[in-house]
Amino acid sequence: MQQPVGIVLVSHSPDLADGLADLVRQVAPDTVPVQPVGGTDDGRIGTSYERVREAITAADRGAGVAVLTDLGSSVLTARAVLADHPDPAVIMVDAPFVEGAVAAAVLAATADLSAVVAAAEEARHASKF
Repeated sequence: MQQPVGIVLVSHSPDLADGLADLVRQVAPDTVPVQPVGGTDDGRIGTSYERVREAITAADRGAGVAVLTDLGSSVLTARAVLADHPDPAVIMVDAPFVEGAVAAAVLAATADLSAVVAAAEEARHASKF
């Protein structure tokens, strides 16, 4: 059986990251590891370097990890983590946070990392109506 691609959701807000993780888990098979990470170490709005790093490690089942961010410092923090700990199997995805996460989750159990990343990126072009 193929290992699933892990998904890490990085936000400034723990509530936003957790809420999106709840949504994603409803469309993804139970085998897909989804790790929300939001807020600072002391619970404020912001992004924690260590928490992002821990989430990536927790989501990794061997098939790679797609990291999706909301904006601003979450992007900068995720980039810093990946620059300090480079791994070709961990990819930061340039995609809309909600739509990209859902698209990635749908494929994460059955496709490889590149297909999961492509699906998330393609979500940018999906019309809402």
